[in-house]
Amino acid sequence: MHLISHSPQPALLKTILTISLLLFMNNITTTAQMKTQHSNLDFVPQWAKEVVWYQIFPERFCNGDSKNDPTLESIKGSWPHDSKSNWQVHPWISDWYELQPYEKTNGKDIWYNLQRRRYGGDLQGIINKLDYIKDLGIGAIYLNPVFEAPSLHKYDAATYHHIDPNFGPNPEGDRKLIQSENPDDPKTWLWTEADKLFLKLVDEVHKRGMKIIIDGVFNHMGINSWAFNDVQLNQQNSKYKDWFVVKSWNDKVKGTKFEYEGWFGVKELPELREDENGIVDGPKKYIFDITKRWMDPNDDGNTNDGIDGWRLDVAYCVKHQFWKEWRNVVKSINPEAYLTAEIIDSVAANKPYLEGDEFDAVMNYNFLFSTAEYFIDEKTSISTSEFDKGLEELRNAYPESVAYGMMNLYGSHDTQRILSHIVNKDKYKIRKWGQNFDNFKGTNTKYDTRKPKQDEIDKLKMMLIFQMTYVGAPYVYYGDEVGMWGANDPCSRKPMLWEDLVYENEKVKPDQSLKTIEDENKINSELLEFYKKLIKIRNDNKVLSTGNFKTLLVDDKKGVYAFARETDSTQIIVIINKGKEAAAINLPVDHNEYYTDLLNNNEFISAEGKKIECKIAPVNGRILIKDYYK
Repeated sequence: MHLISHSPQPALLKTILTISLLLFMNNITTTAQMKTQHSNLDFVPQWAKEVVWYQIFPERFCNGDSKNDPTLESIKGSWPHDSKSNWQVHPWISDWYELQPYEKTNGKDIWYNLQRRRYGGDLQGIINKLDYIKDLGIGAIYLNPVFEAPSLHKYDAATYHHIDPNFGPNPEGDRKLIQSENPDDPKTWLWTEADKLFLKLVDEVHKRGMKIIIDGVFNHMGINSWAFNDVQLNQQNSKYKDWFVVKSWNDKVKGTKFEYEGWFGVKELPELREDENGIVDGPKKYIFDITKRWMDPNDDGNTNDGIDGWRLDVAYCVKHQFWKEWRNVVKSINPEAYLTAEIIDSVAANKPYLEGDEFDAVMNYNFLFSTAEYFIDEKTSISTSEFDKGLEELRNAYPESVAYGMMNLYGSHDTQRILSHIVNKDKYKIRKWGQNFDNFKGTNTKYDTRKPKQDEIDKLKMMLIFQMTYVGAPYVYYGDEVGMWGANDPCSRKPMLWEDLVYENEKVKPDQSLKTIEDENKINSELLEFYKKLIKIRNDNKVLSTGNFKTLLVDDKKGVYAFARETDSTQIIVIINKGKEAAAINLPVDHNEYYTDLLNNNEFISAEGKKIECKIAPVNGRILIKDYYK
């Protein structure tokens, strides 16, 4: 047998190589086009890139109507399920860790009693403070859950189609009204007084030129929910039996008891059932119905009287297909609605949610992780070079529009307060979220719950210079602007500080021992004015919200970082010195014009000789706007 050669002839080989090269070049072109399309993809509402966010935890923001205060009956169904011990609405101005007389009678510790506390924050309180929020410079409000629920946090919804009656003016009347409905039939849904007050809140927000979004908690409901109550009562015969993840039913013959899946094992939060497409049809329809109710209350196609978007709780617990379908529903109602998700994970884990068919953004915890590692930590700090590289990776991880619409936060209801984070620098890495979550709590005896000192407040002010000038939408957690401090949940949820109230000093520690020196608890007016100043600088200079970003200086030795925000007509240069010594800056530029320091008394800085020469005080910065940029 002869071996037959399969080597092609020269002419044929040339043809094959030419075709292969053309195919290869075409593939490169296609890939480049796809990358260009990806970078140019803009599905994020423009307004969401240009606002400063303000998060409100309703129960702890302001008690505007004491007549609707919670009762012992209204909190039944929430942990720790104690409806027998003495109870009252907790004094707003009291020392956080001090047990009140009514609490001492139950013999339980502070952590038990903190969960039973209700302070009476409500919708009227938020309405009363809208001018304060507007004066702060806020462009959009995010509200933690407002739907009916027995807990202080409201993540255990009894319904999605009614605002909590104790947030409105007539709790008793609202509950009677709700009882007359068929909860799974939207045609029977009525508007309670609390619902109407919420719509008034939305209207008042819009009148002030602001936006408002609310928490969508669609992975689970509460044990007080009408659907779950029916399942508990009627077991396999319930028309809602397929809504939840039921493990076993009450069955005397089989000897089984009713068991179901709670979110991460929490029985107060029964999970909605999912199949391969996400949340199953029954609860999915309910969610779609309530989505329209709150986005277009009058069902007339005019969304001005509805909310401007949603923040989705534990979004990673719900399958992608559900979010894709739900986004279509939302955008069909209001194409300008903003959707942001709680996904506390890596960039890689975030990516599938941010491709234009699910969410517009996420709460940018990776921004918090990077800034904490650079600005807060000292002994274990990352270098300026590492910080800059990490920021670049974050900016380039998603379509460009997403980076501009991300909620850049320093804290939330699920974290320690930013000032307490600074007090406890170097102890625990917040990037290791799951590992260190409990370490940031007041139960940890190594965690310092004291009031921050001036140098720690100065560090926050430096961090604010960065937050308010960087790419993405700055995000303020209520009370941070007036200097509130506190460990992780529940201590990050203290009652808001208001100027017209006189608060007790914090004299009691978590372990109930007394502090050597009491911590004065009052508004830090200087910090509040600094927030206002920086937010105004951002609001007055659109380049800071929509301009390009360019790194100008990375100095690992001095701890100096400089960058520019630019459009065709404007340039702002930001220089931050996190070092403990004043830093002399020599920054090359391409012109000889003047700069004005927007942060420091409008001081003029010359660029004569095509360089900026100035000094930056320690733990401080400059915001320089080019006066004659061409």
